Amino acid sequence: MKTAEVKVTVELDAHNLPETITWESTDAKTSDKVPVKAMFMALWDHNYKNSMRLDLWTKDMPVDEMKRFFYETLQTLGDSFLKATGEKNIVEDLRDYCAHFADKMNIEQK
Repeated sequence: MKTAEVKVTVELDAHNLPETITWESTDAKTSDKVPVKAMFMALWDHNYKNSMRLDLWTKDMPVDEMKRFFYETLQTLGDSFLKATGEKNIVEDLRDYCAHFADKMNIEQK
């Protein structure tokens, strides 16, 4: 059995707002701390049958990048849901919504 550790470090200002966020992993090809401007983390609590979330972004995260981050996160959630459940029809609906979201937010779709 193999164990890997992911570490997220958040530097806060005097008002507890994130100034910087970095992450590193024992399983990464490099030991460097990687700077990021935003993160979403969701965990499933099996005992209480609910999710726990940690959503953070730095004060200097640009709004246009946050919109793209949400769009790409929604897209990858569809990928994960399809892989986990095989539910193709609902993922197609999610993809349709992602296109609508991108259109409303003026996000260029790749």
